[in-house]
Amino acid sequence: MPRKPDLRLGIDVGGTNTDAVILDLEDRVVARSKQSTTTDVTSGIQAAIAAVVAAGLDKSRITHVMLGTTHATNAVLERRRLHKVAVLRVGAPSSLAVRPMYSWPEDLVAAVGGHSTVVRGGFEYDGREVVPFDAEATRTFFTDLVGKVEAVAISAVFSPISGEHESQAAAIAREVLGDDVVISLSHLVGSLGLLPRENATILNAALTGVARDIANAMTQALAEHEIDASVLFAQNDGTLMDLEFAARFPILTIGSGPANSIRGAAFLTGMTDALVADVGGTSTDFGMIVNGFPRESAYAVDIGGVSTNFRMPDVLALPLGGGTIVRPGTLGSPEVQLGPDSVGYRLPQEALVFGGPTATLSDALVAAGRGQIGGSPLPDSSLDLLARAMSASDDAVAEGVDRMKVGRADVPLIVVGGGSMLIPDSLPGVSKVLRPENFDVANAIGAAIASVSGRWEEVVSLGQGREVAIESACAQAKARAVQAGADPDRVEIVEIDEVPLAYLTEPVARISVKAVGPLSRM
Repeated sequence: MPRKPDLRLGIDVGGTNTDAVILDLEDRVVARSKQSTTTDVTSGIQAAIAAVVAAGLDKSRITHVMLGTTHATNAVLERRRLHKVAVLRVGAPSSLAVRPMYSWPEDLVAAVGGHSTVVRGGFEYDGREVVPFDAEATRTFFTDLVGKVEAVAISAVFSPISGEHESQAAAIAREVLGDDVVISLSHLVGSLGLLPRENATILNAALTGVARDIANAMTQALAEHEIDASVLFAQNDGTLMDLEFAARFPILTIGSGPANSIRGAAFLTGMTDALVADVGGTSTDFGMIVNGFPRESAYAVDIGGVSTNFRMPDVLALPLGGGTIVRPGTLGSPEVQLGPDSVGYRLPQEALVFGGPTATLSDALVAAGRGQIGGSPLPDSSLDLLARAMSASDDAVAEGVDRMKVGRADVPLIVVGGGSMLIPDSLPGVSKVLRPENFDVANAIGAAIASVSGRWEEVVSLGQGREVAIESACAQAKARAVQAGADPDRVEIVEIDEVPLAYLTEPVARISVKAVGPLSRM
């Protein structure tokens, strides 16, 4: 008799390793793998899948595959594989002082094409139209770009209040440019603040090709292994979205790696409030668990030199990992230099403990007696340098803990990631250091156990009553969660944020609501 489908496959692609785990319905780890991330990334994913299914499990039992990836981040940082984008802002004459992409790095502007214009239109904070939408100028702009762009990014003044002008512009873009062009609307991507919202929308449009390629690669890899399962992508808040939703909003995957690790740490320890340190081969990422989810950043997020305002986990990244290169200090610098470069996935070939030529923090932790990796003896000439490197690393970690804490009280620190031996067993400001079982694949576990979320954010008039406005926002958030793949019968509201706007003639507030629910099919 065939076994009931009851397994989930979680995959997380890091700069050094690609991790995979299989969990059952009781969230027990039944198979795991850690493979080196490859240059093309895709073959590393395929190797990770092959390793976990080789454990002899019935592949027909796998119902869902969850992926956390750095593809989108790397595409922006490297200025590669980005779509050419037609950037339309609906906001003249009120927004002409600052043009679209005015503060972007020149090489990134070139990578997305640099095609932009501003047409008349937009709304006031209360939804009143500033000036009529200029459909003729919009049509002319898109007509001139036929065959030159692959995506469209449309933003409008106060579009989170009313997306009408953005929708009208999108209809014209579809008519002129055809069905193959991807269209991103700012009121669906970001919140208030025209320029950061516009920036996030342009990046989202530019990344849609990357998202499609990742989706195709995952689909192909699963087909090669004869795995018939739904594919979901991890997003910035530690929750999931389905393949179609990820293809529309690839910008939401940029912070998925740290979010997965934080969620995995919470799951492995059962803690809902704690500090997390995820130590990889290239970096150490500090984050906070608040009510079981990653604490979100309250500041504008810079991605590849571009300021955006979509939600990201509050993460402090330090260039400290198992592959971080250790060098003697130079004149006028500290006595030892840690990174910021790393040997990354080449650690087994480069580190001293593997017989390589490069001193790394992995060598330092072995010299300090914190762990045993490799097998080659450390040269006596390197021991003093490695001891100083270990001390400098501990100081940097202690400083990271202090920067992430929000109060003076000691907090528990959960340490996860393959390089976690870098973290000492005691630190100032830390009540205890926890190293849970399967800590080294916490990121993949975080992807596998994630729920599906939806968020709705808008500025509303409270003239008809505060309760009515909040109820409407909650309904919209739940609808987005269901659209992203959540079970409609089990979606719950987990966060309501209400911020009154001052100095207005009527009561107005920004309301943000987050809904979360389990997968709709398990």
